[in-house]
Order: sequence, then C-alpha cells, then structure tokens
Amino acid sequence: MTTAPGTVLVVEDEESIADVLAIALRYHRFEVVIAGTVREALTLTERIRPDAALLDVMLPDGDGRTLGRELRKRRPDLALVFLTARDSPAEVVGALGFGDDYITKPFNIDEVIARVTAVLRRTLPHARTGSPGATPAADVLPQRPPLRYGDLELDETTYSVRRAGHTVELTPTEYALLRFLVRNGGRIVPKDQLLRHVWQYEHAPPESTVVETYISYLRRKLDALGPPVITTRRGVGYGLT
Repeated sequence: MTTAPGTVLVVEDEESIADVLAIALRYHRFEVVIAGTVREALTLTERIRPDAALLDVMLPDGDGRTLGRELRKRRPDLALVFLTARDSPAEVVGALGFGDDYITKPFNIDEVIARVTAVLRRTLPHARTGSPGATPAADVLPQRPPLRYGDLELDETTYSVRRAGHTVELTPTEYALLRFLVRNGGRIVPKDQLLRHVWQYEHAPPESTVVETYISYLRRKLDALGPPVITTRRGVGYGLT
C-alpha cells in the first residue's frame, strides 16, 4: 500500500522537461509515469490508474486538449492539468472548460507542484475508487542505476545525493542542476543550456542570475563535504572538476 500523495501521468514529448517534472514530483513523494505521445498516454492509462494527468498541449501525434477530453471520457475522476506555452485567454478558457488547471511555460517548478497538489486535494478522495485489480504505478517504474562522478553519487530511483558517503539534502531544482552537470561529466556547460534544460527558459533575460544563485547553493552544500567540485568558466558556464 503506497503512502504517496497520488500518481501523476506526465504527458510531455520534450525529454528534458519531462525529466525535470518527474524529478520534482518524485521528490515530493508522488508516483510518476511518463508518456511522450497521445498513443502512449492512452495505453498507460489503461494499464494504471493515475490520479492526475499533467498534459502538454502540443504533442507529436495529436493535441493535448483532445487527449484530455478522451481521458476524461474514460476516467471521469481523473484530474487534468494542462502545461503549455499557449497563454491566450481563449486557450485558457477553452482548456479550463473541462480541465482542472492550466499552467503556462516557462513555468516555476514549485508552482507546478503546488497546483498539482491543490488539484489532487480536491479530487483525490474520488480518484482512489478505481478497480481493485488495477496495476499500481510503482509496479511499472524501472529501477535505475545511480549516476556517479568522483565521490558524488546520485540515486536515480530515490532522487537522493551522497558525497563521500554522506547524504546531501538538495531541493528538486538543485538536484536537477547537479544531475545535468554530472551527466555532462567534466565538460563546461554553457549558462544558456542550463537555463534551457533545467529551468526550461528559452529566452531568459540577460540579467537573469538564477543559474549563479543555484550554483552558489550547490557549492555551499557540496563543498562542506570535500574540496570544491564545481568549476566556473567566466563568460561561458559551469562544470565539474
């Protein structure tokens, strides 16, 4: 019997965005399954019984709103939250006509978590009345090997971090940033790539200091357990030593 606050189906074809959403949701103890297409989302919904669906509107094989209507038809108790770059009043009103919430990109990950939590707080008592034989989402999540770099170890299943054998408490955004640096090994990652892959900012203002701020947070936590591990290439970006 799971103690998770709910199961969320993330339907997003951009892997980096789906990855960040999954990291944050799992960090907050949600069960998460990911689909990259309409077809995959419909198949997964037949196999499991998610409590909420976080839907991108523009998908490679269809429209997220059409998918939402179909999911609602199959599962009237399923909470629907749309996540899209489209923010015109007509788009918002149209989606909220049958959905539960609407979040525009670029999004704040903490806001996404808060919105999903609020929606499930309203709907979850009804969403748990599925068929007894339904397969829980935890049964379909694969066990993933840890990521390692030097004395750093990132557990891809529990989203926890250890350095030199000591646990490092990170926020979801800090974890996502460190994970991207680890995956790039000793390479210097340009600031614009970090903004795009970790924060989903395609055109961040030049004066934005969000990367510098979170790098300083990471340094403070990691450097307390060993020599400096994050290096700065001025005017370019950041990497691991």
